[in-house]
Amino acid sequence: MKPLRIALTKGRLEKSTVALFEKLGYNCDEIHNKGRRLILNIGDGDFEVVLAKAADVITYVEHGVCDLGVVGKDTILENGTSFYELLDLGFGRCKFALACKKGHNFYHGYDAKTIATKYPNVTRKFFENKNMDVRVIKIEGSVELAPLVGLADGIVDIVETGSTLKANNLEVIEDVTTISARLIANTASLKLRKNEIEDLVRKMEAEVK
Repeated sequence: MKPLRIALTKGRLEKSTVALFEKLGYNCDEIHNKGRRLILNIGDGDFEVVLAKAADVITYVEHGVCDLGVVGKDTILENGTSFYELLDLGFGRCKFALACKKGHNFYHGYDAKTIATKYPNVTRKFFENKNMDVRVIKIEGSVELAPLVGLADGIVDIVETGSTLKANNLEVIEDVTTISARLIANTASLKLRKNEIEDLVRKMEAEVK
C-alpha cells in the first residue's frame, strides 16, 4: 500500500510539524535537505509529505490527493470544513483580534462600521454573533494600514506579540478567537485507512499533550 500522504503548511508550521515527527522517531533528513522539491518522504517511506500554502493544504485534503494535512485553525475557519479536524497540535498559537486606532471608541455611535481584514468570513461571523451590521473590506497586504489612512474603523487580524499594532498606534479592543495548528483528514481516507491514521494520531496525541 502506498504511504499516507500529508500536506504541510510551508514555513513555521512545517518546521514545527517536522520537529514533532522527529520526536516520534521518524527520519526527516529529506525535508531538511529538500532544496526546491515539494514532495518528500518521511522515515523509511512511512509518509509522503506535500509542501503547500495554507489554503492549498485544505484544498488537497478536501479533494483526496492528500490523506492528512497540518494547517492553522485560522485557515480552517476562513476556508471551509469538508474534512475532519482530528487533533489540536498545540503549536503555532496566536489569536484573531479586533483592533483600531489607539484612543478610538470603536463601539461608539450607530453608524455601520467598516472593517479591513484578510479573513472576511471569520470577520462577518464574529460581527453577526454580535448582531452588528458591518462593511467588510478584504485586504491582501498590511491590514494595519487601513485604519491609518481612513479606509476602515478597525481591523480583524492575527495577533502574536502585538508589536506591529503598537508600532502603528493601534490597539486590541477585543479578542475574536484563539488559534493553533490542527491535524485534518480527508473524509474518505479516514474510512479507508482508519487504522493507519488512528495509529499516527495516537502517537502525535501522546507527544503534544
